[in-house]
Amino acid sequence: MPNWTETLSSLGARFHQDEASQVEDFGRPLTAAELADGFVAPVTDLGLIAVTGDDAASFLHNQLTNDVEHLGRAQARLAGYCTPKGRLQATFLYWRSPSADPDTVYLQLPRAIQPPLQKRLAMFVLRAKAKLRDATDEAPFAAVLGLGGARAESALRRHIDTLPDAPYGKIDHPLGTVVRLADAFGAPRYLWLASAEAAANALPALGGDLALGGNQAWHLAAIHAGVPQVTLATQEQFVPQMINLELLGGVNFKKGCYPGQEIVARSQYLGKLKRRTALATVENAAARAGDEVFSTADPGQPCGMIVNAAANGLGGADVLVEIKLDALEQDVRQGSAAGPQLRFQHMPYHLDALDV
Repeated sequence: MPNWTETLSSLGARFHQDEASQVEDFGRPLTAAELADGFVAPVTDLGLIAVTGDDAASFLHNQLTNDVEHLGRAQARLAGYCTPKGRLQATFLYWRSPSADPDTVYLQLPRAIQPPLQKRLAMFVLRAKAKLRDATDEAPFAAVLGLGGARAESALRRHIDTLPDAPYGKIDHPLGTVVRLADAFGAPRYLWLASAEAAANALPALGGDLALGGNQAWHLAAIHAGVPQVTLATQEQFVPQMINLELLGGVNFKKGCYPGQEIVARSQYLGKLKRRTALATVENAAARAGDEVFSTADPGQPCGMIVNAAANGLGGADVLVEIKLDALEQDVRQGSAAGPQLRFQHMPYHLDALDV
């Protein structure tokens, strides 16, 4: 059993650590099998931008790949933020504030890229009635707990009895905000944003019921859910379809213009190169986002790039890799054609062939 005195005494500090810090994974990385059974993980490497004001939703609607203006208060969504050339600078999970603060929209993204992204977005506010602030350490969101696996729902219901009944549903509760995300391992994943006090009070019971992990566990679960996230190493590398963002509901092709919209739409309907993001395992725990991958059938040039990677607790890493679809049937290696081999696994959703 974990040493709860030590865990809780350091929990608050980890919830408020700076972006360069790394959360401990409580001694070891969790495996996919442990995640599938049930886990809870304090997540400390995500930041939060609050966009407030009468025009917050319309401003974001004109910047992101997804619809913001018609987002309900019981919903959350994925979206991308592109360059004018259609390349992703960031991917977000976003939701509206509770009714007490009806004009605020929250954008969650990696802490490491939050400051420059927030600054860039603020440059385009112009005359809109909207302001951006860093809400990462604000009391209602100071702690973020990720939960998933077969036993997570029942464990979480002991604290919050009503949970979202479908992916990307959201509930607001006196103990915080809970967003249900895309399933992994055939079970729901939840993100619980709470005060540090509420999370610290709940964590001993949750950790008694579930495997206790950290950022590694949360990222590994997201990888197995097939949900990518743009990080510092992969900014401006992909159009949204390359990382399956539209398959996950993160692109609305009927909404108005946004930066890169013409190229994203053209990629959907008039593109040439067939590429998608797939799930794989590599026998190299040091695999990282941004690493190129190579097919031995064409060793002179990369056939793709790792989008996200997490140690899998078995000596290797599980990865989401953006890749040419015809290379999925080939011998693909990390780093070079002589590097560690990638073993592809089934994605939790169908990869439609798409010319992008």
